[in-house]
Amino acid sequence: MFDQVVFAGGGNRCWWQAGFWDVVQPALDVRPRVIAGISAGAATACMLYTRDADWVMRYYENALRHNTRNAYWGNLLRGESVFPHYRIYRQALLDIYGERFEQLKHAPAIRIGVSHLPRWLGARSAVAAGLVAYNIEKYVRKTLHPTLGRKLGFQPEFVTAQTCASVEELADLILQSSCTPPFTPVLRRNGRPVLDGGMVDNVPVGALDAAPGLVLVMVTRLYPRPQMFVVPHGAQQRIYVQPSRKVPISSWDYTSPSQMQHAYNLGRADGEQFLARVPELLELAGESS
Repeated sequence: MFDQVVFAGGGNRCWWQAGFWDVVQPALDVRPRVIAGISAGAATACMLYTRDADWVMRYYENALRHNTRNAYWGNLLRGESVFPHYRIYRQALLDIYGERFEQLKHAPAIRIGVSHLPRWLGARSAVAAGLVAYNIEKYVRKTLHPTLGRKLGFQPEFVTAQTCASVEELADLILQSSCTPPFTPVLRRNGRPVLDGGMVDNVPVGALDAAPGLVLVMVTRLYPRPQMFVVPHGAQQRIYVQPSRKVPISSWDYTSPSQMQHAYNLGRADGEQFLARVPELLELAGESS
């Protein structure tokens, strides 16, 4: 049914996508040719083709069992990282994908987005400018597809997961796509500093092929729009779906792994609602074509 699928970024909120997918994919036999993902949305897409969601939640329960804080300020005195996220996230990606890495060869082309910094700004200035623009788009303008990042000079690059020669290379790519200081250090790709792909667009429709057909777009935050709506794009019909309510977990909270289950369960419930409305959405897509 859906030739292409988009997994927006959102950190831990992307557990909502996993629950939604686990209901909708088998019911509609969704077999996309292309998947576009940003940050944890890209990580979720890769997970869905390598591991069972329940296995990964149990993994995080164990991995985060002794992590009681999201910031360890005492580490400043020892010259160590205050934030544990990068270390935990990278190890998790290696452990989750490691044994199943070869399975990604049989998955759809998963295009993972990173944001290259403006050349006219230094790394620190670009990080500050990018984070300000990102938060203006997120909290003030609440735009579905932001524009400030591009106006500042941030440029997107999409790299297909299947071009990664090793699980370490894939983990580095996803971390580059998720690069959000101070939770992560500023990372580099081919010698150039990069930031979270969401600095350009957290809902990476720019990675899609222009081919006609139906596209499923899963966002993870709430926008001032209906929960499900259709946006025509040339001969392409994009069906957007957002959570029915705020996903009950913070993006970078590494202290509450039990909340992952709640986010996942909300996704499953919203997936059931989506299935009930598929005929209506297809009719809207037909009318707008």
